[in-house]
Amino acid sequence: MENPGLDLTPVRSISNQALARATLLGCSGLLLALFIFTGVLLVYIALDQNLAAEQHNRLEIEQALQSLKNHARRTVKDYAQWGDAYQHLHLKVDPDWAYTRRNFGPSLYRDLGFDGVFVIDPAGRTAYALVAGRLQAMDARDWFGDALQPWLAQVRQAPDGKVFSRYHAIGGTPALVFTSVLSPGSDPQVQVDGGPQSVLVFVVWLDSSRLLVLGREAGVERLQQVAAGAPGPQPTLSLPNGAGTLHWQPARPGHQLLVLVIPLLLLAGLLVGLMAILLLRRSAVAARLIDDQVQALRSSRGALEASEERFRDVAEAASDWIWEVDPQLRFTYLSERFEAVTGLSREAALGRPMHELLSAEQGSLRNWLSASQRRSQSILQCAYLDGQRRPRVCRLSVRAMDGGGYRGTASDITEEVAARRRIEYLSQHDALTGLANRMRMREYLEGRLSALRVLQEPLLMLSVDLDRFKPVNDLLGHAAGDQVLHEVSQRLSHCLRSEDLVARVGGDEFVLVVPGQMAQLDIDGLCRRLIQRIEEPFYIAEHEVFISASIGVARAPDDASQAEELLRYADMALYEAKAAGRSTWRFYAADMNARIIERRGLERDLRHAIDQDQLRLQFLPRYRLADGQWLGAGVLVCWQHPRRGLLGPEVFMPIAEDTGLILPLSNWVLHAACRAARGWPEHLQLAVNLSACEFQRGQLVARIRSVLGQSGLAPSRLVLEVADKTLLDDGRQVQDIMGGLKALGVQLLLDDFGSGCSALQDLRTYPLDGLKIDSGLVAGLGRSPAGRSIVQAIVDLGHALGLKVLAEGVDTPEQFAALRDIRCDEVQGRHLSPPLDADALLQLCAQAPRAGSSMS
Repeated sequence: MENPGLDLTPVRSISNQALARATLLGCSGLLLALFIFTGVLLVYIALDQNLAAEQHNRLEIEQALQSLKNHARRTVKDYAQWGDAYQHLHLKVDPDWAYTRRNFGPSLYRDLGFDGVFVIDPAGRTAYALVAGRLQAMDARDWFGDALQPWLAQVRQAPDGKVFSRYHAIGGTPALVFTSVLSPGSDPQVQVDGGPQSVLVFVVWLDSSRLLVLGREAGVERLQQVAAGAPGPQPTLSLPNGAGTLHWQPARPGHQLLVLVIPLLLLAGLLVGLMAILLLRRSAVAARLIDDQVQALRSSRGALEASEERFRDVAEAASDWIWEVDPQLRFTYLSERFEAVTGLSREAALGRPMHELLSAEQGSLRNWLSASQRRSQSILQCAYLDGQRRPRVCRLSVRAMDGGGYRGTASDITEEVAARRRIEYLSQHDALTGLANRMRMREYLEGRLSALRVLQEPLLMLSVDLDRFKPVNDLLGHAAGDQVLHEVSQRLSHCLRSEDLVARVGGDEFVLVVPGQMAQLDIDGLCRRLIQRIEEPFYIAEHEVFISASIGVARAPDDASQAEELLRYADMALYEAKAAGRSTWRFYAADMNARIIERRGLERDLRHAIDQDQLRLQFLPRYRLADGQWLGAGVLVCWQHPRRGLLGPEVFMPIAEDTGLILPLSNWVLHAACRAARGWPEHLQLAVNLSACEFQRGQLVARIRSVLGQSGLAPSRLVLEVADKTLLDDGRQVQDIMGGLKALGVQLLLDDFGSGCSALQDLRTYPLDGLKIDSGLVAGLGRSPAGRSIVQAIVDLGHALGLKVLAEGVDTPEQFAALRDIRCDEVQGRHLSPPLDADALLQLCAQAPRAGSSMS
């Protein structure tokens, strides 16, 4: 039976509270699980970001090492295919050229970062070593050990121009090693040695300082080599060939994420827990939660308004300007950046058609915008005039709007376009002179030759090389040389038509391409005009500079119709022009190739003539007119060629001077001649010719001192004959060398006086003991009174300056009598005696009184 006094309201109330508590506990459990899941997910994301950052660092390090290898490989290739390096470090080893003159010297370490540079000769010996920019007497095997020989074999079997790179540990430090054979490249004037090739070895140490710099460039902290046995959690990168292992301090973006988010997550969990406790204690929590939701809604609305304000600020601060057009392509919106970028008024532009402001480089704007509807986004390059009426370029990006019309952004790319055009220009033009470079010349030439095959239009190619240009760089510096080259380029361009091409293809080498039919007389006139213009004086830094030029001419299609052949034939003709005395021009002829091959054969054989004892000495006696006595003899070196027979010095001495063989040849002549003269009677003197290049290199004073010491010949009995073209070089250097020679006690004689550029000032400036009248002037003694007057003037000039005068090339009794009448001091020539060997010379000198009386 029901009890009317029982009130169930408190029970129901208690049940509701339990249910509420259970609901809150369940929700709290779910939130806790969500927090735990979120925390685990954050840890996973952080570890994944750390791993991605580590992989990215490793990729950046590998790319930085590869970039270093590529840059170094290009540098090594340039040096390996440098014709001058082949001539001065393979055909012969010239430390003066390489180190002292800084062609292969400290700049390789200081500017290009090579810690070690070695030249390995064909025999496997280290011919040249440069360590930390300093010349060292070091064997490359001290660095590379037994690994060096396999490298040399590999690189010599590869084609010319191939550069090998490898990692190698040197003294526990990893290094990059680059190897390539030393070759003349495309230089046609460098003689190619048919034997084994020398090898260049360039070394870049990956030491601690370089690794730190490399790491900073790659965006990696503390990149260094792993020390032996050093533990640590840092990631590592193993170098090939066991060269070493690198480690670095990787970026930890995941740690930063955890440090930033986990406290916030814990704080959120704590707040939720506190809120649950408050819900259990107070019934007003629901109202407070509603208030919190309202406040959150207000905050969200404020955030949205802030986001919109931020978008407006970013849009106006960006370098791009935003635009919108209606379906008729009239501007309906332009951001404020429009005025700052273009200098135009927004109000004036709004409502105007788009094509009045912008012109597309790819056709109609309407067609392009219509076509853009088929793509998610399109980009177009346009041109316009800014507020100062200057041409500008912009890039449009566009999207179609749902209601019709288009919107997009415009980026000003004027500087980018100008830079790209500048790069394209520099890729085809010489930066110094503005002329076409070798690549542009080839493109132009190939295009003209293609037209030649179709239209039968002839073409003329002139290969121009400057003469006497090197002293400009040596005496006045490279800045003056660059100024001369720039003015030469202008003079060449003024001599040609607008459709002709002038290109600079080397240091002082130019190529002229002249299309069209030209008669022989016109070509000669063009060459003469070019040389005359170049020979006009240059005024550089208050100095008057004179140079000249030699020209080689090849014609298409008469000589060749291929670009490579035409270039090669023009170079052959240029070589002939230089051999003919320079300042002239030569046309290509079919027999030039044969002469060049013959000359190269002689050059190859001449390299072995000294070692194989093929050189012979002859002596041309000298006769004193005053008392009829033999005074001594001048040295003539002949070559007993195994196939060509006995060759005179006029055949091979020019080759020796051009190829650098003059120094070993001159050393042999000096030693052999001084040893022979040591046994002559004391009153007989020995005269030896010196080449002009011996004053430029070769430590001439030290060489003469050594020859005199080893032979025992008295210095007063040695007469050194100096060619007059020597005086064209650095006057201060030549004067100092002559002063050093005079200090040894030898005599100096100016050779070939009257045939070159020597003048009265030279006779007064340099410490000379005498001069030798050129044989060409002696030959003119009996032809005209003027010829006799010239020789008489030279003799009187020499006597007035206290110099003895010698006449060479006395071949007739009339010349002998004339020289005696004008009181020349000494004579030599075939009228007195042909060249003799040492024994015949001594026999002749023993008969001096009778010979003297008979010639009187």
